[in-house]
Amino acid sequence: MSLFPARLIFLMGPTASGKSALAMHLAQAFAMEIVNADSVQLYRGLAIGSAKPSLEERQLVPHHLLDLTTPDHPFSADRYREMAWQIIAECQQRRRTPLFVGGSGLYFRAVASGLVLIPPMDPVIRQRIKEEGVCWGWPVMHQRLRQVDPELAARLTLNDGQRISQGLAVHAATGRPLSQWQREQPPPPPFSILKMAPLWPREQLYARIEARFDLMMEQGLLEEARHLLQAGYDRQLPAMKAVGYRQLFPYLEGELSLVEAVLLAKQESRRYAKRQMTWLRKEADLRWLPPEGVAEATCLVADFLRQE
Repeated sequence: MSLFPARLIFLMGPTASGKSALAMHLAQAFAMEIVNADSVQLYRGLAIGSAKPSLEERQLVPHHLLDLTTPDHPFSADRYREMAWQIIAECQQRRRTPLFVGGSGLYFRAVASGLVLIPPMDPVIRQRIKEEGVCWGWPVMHQRLRQVDPELAARLTLNDGQRISQGLAVHAATGRPLSQWQREQPPPPPFSILKMAPLWPREQLYARIEARFDLMMEQGLLEEARHLLQAGYDRQLPAMKAVGYRQLFPYLEGELSLVEAVLLAKQESRRYAKRQMTWLRKEADLRWLPPEGVAEATCLVADFLRQE
């Protein structure tokens, strides 16, 4: 029997854009398996604030990569890629199509393109370079990068602080240019990928974000955040910095009023959605869906799965 085609579907989009409900519809309509692509849903104990699928939904449709670790054991994008590729292979054996759903752009990129594998970098080095960039200006740091990695510097603008600092940090930590690490990256498997994302008018999306946060509070988000603190997890852990939780912790420790904390959480949720949209607009071959575009998504998936 020939190997089932390695077709993947990416359902991307900003927070509160209706991805989960659409994913459940598509998975049931086409007998697909859902693979989580949300970095917060990987962690146990962060269910309400990450809009994690319910137990009932998981019983209706197979779900993968949920509740894999605790907040004090961070989960790397490289580990995510390895596990995701394994799930894809298992889906091939079952002749099922994996449907990746979430808002973490780095995870989608890791699955589709792999990641540049470099040794762990000392956070002290990274912080020092960021502070120097703020002090001296990124054009000066760009000039430094040109001296150690001219190939990378040629691809970056003078004020691309994030990538300039990454290039300098990699060279400082490994003694090798980041561009050299990138050239040695192994090619990803030959996947055929359909990428979709709901596109909402900004004000409607922001209204949905605020309404969803209010619902999360009604469902017990504050108690969930309190439980995380009581469990002894450090507020500086990556998982504990997730939007919504991070703004409620100061209230629970007497630093803010509840009204202030909720306003901050909604504000940061809107900013996060804006960053997600910026990422998505740069994504190649992305098919935009109208709000609640069930019919449009169904047609796209049906056509994609019929392809030879």
